[in-house]
This record gives sequence, C-alpha cells and structure tokens, in this order.
Amino acid sequence: MTTAAAIPPAVVIEKLRKTFGALVAVDGLDLTIGRGEVFGLLGPNGSGKTTTIRMLCGLITPTAGRATVVGFDTSTQSEIVRTKIGYMSQRYGLYDDLTVYENLRFYATVYGLRGNARTDRLEKHMTEIGLTSRRDQLAGTLSGGWKQRLALACATAHEPEMLFLDEPTAGVDPAARRAFWKSIYELSARGTTILVTTHYMDEAERCQRLAFLSRGHLIGLGTVQEILEQFHKPTIEDVFIELQARDEGAAA
Repeated sequence: MTTAAAIPPAVVIEKLRKTFGALVAVDGLDLTIGRGEVFGLLGPNGSGKTTTIRMLCGLITPTAGRATVVGFDTSTQSEIVRTKIGYMSQRYGLYDDLTVYENLRFYATVYGLRGNARTDRLEKHMTEIGLTSRRDQLAGTLSGGWKQRLALACATAHEPEMLFLDEPTAGVDPAARRAFWKSIYELSARGTTILVTTHYMDEAERCQRLAFLSRGHLIGLGTVQEILEQFHKPTIEDVFIELQARDEGAAA
C-alpha cells in the first residue's frame, strides 16, 4: 500500500540552468512544489518564468541541473511528463471553426482519450467547467472569458496531475478572471497541482505560495505575508514594481 510519504512532490528543481548563447535565462534555480498547491511564479518580463515552465514541461532541455514533475525527470522522461500535465498559455490555441465540444474532443484525443472513456469524461468535464450551454457554439464566436474557460477545459480534459498556466488571464475582464480562479481552486481541491504566472497582483495574492524570479535568479519564496516581510513592502504589487525597476536598471 502506497503511503502519503512515498508520493514525491509535484515539482522538484535542483540547480536548474538554461542559457541561449551568451544569454542566461535561468540560473541555479532550486524549488520544490507540493502536491495540490496553487503556486505563483512571478517576475518582470525576461526574468525566466516562461523558460522555466518550458523546461518543466519537457519542451526544452536544461543546460545544467535537473527537474522532476510528478516524479518523472523532465529531460530523460519528457514523453511521460507530457502525458501527466496540462498547459495553458496566453496565446490563443483554440480552433475557431470548431465548436466547443469539437475543440474539447480534439484535445482529449491528443492527450490519449478514446471511445466511451472520452465521451464520458467530456460530458462530465463540460458540466464541471460550465460549458454545457455552449456545447455547439463555434469557438470563434465566444467572448474572451468563454474562450479562456474553454482553453482551461481543453488543458484539463485528460485530468492531469499538474497544470501549468502561463499568464492565462491576460486581456480578460475582472469578472471572467474571478470565475477562472474559482475553477482553479476547484481543480486544486480535487488534487491537481497548479503553477501559474501572472502580472495581475490580485491573482498572485490568491496563490498559496509565491516565487519571485529576477534575471533568472530566485530572489523570493514563501507565502504572501512572508514575501512582504522579506522585501519590507506593504503589497505584492510594490514588491513587483521594485523588482521591475531593478531589472530595468541592470539592463540599462
């Protein structure tokens, strides 16, 4: 019988480094994310967030160091990792000329679901995400908030153990963002681990823990309160603005 102690953390990163020629995108990153956490990865543009996520998804190989996601090495077992995770970016990835259900069925098939198992899963999933009433609507005619909800449904059609969200609510109105975060915490309550990047500090404060990156380095880690105490700032927004100013100054 497997005990809780035998289950590895969702993410373990050890001395992770990625360079692109002379550019050091991520440098010596150490980080552990527990199962079921809603974890925020924050930092100004160019701080290494997206590069880190791409390494964790097994899409690019680290220059040095290693990482595991849900117990599998992202470099040597990347194909297995990709079956265990979902990924949603700010880039629009839906097919406008397919209906809501057809988009969901396509992504579920890509992730390996077939036959009755796929049909049963999608019916249940559409109800959970609140898409049943939009089932036969073309994705291209959806509003921004509904497109976002559909994109989340596509990324989680196969019930992944780990979900990566790279600025998923960029350009979406506040009401849609609130509904999105309700869905995120429902997924977390069912055991899915969430790693999210965002430039909305009200969203950052919804995360259980935060990590701040600056020019490829981890410079802050902890709960919202712990981060505020570490940087001696009254709000997470103040912390973010200070880091942005530091990065711009260093670049100049």
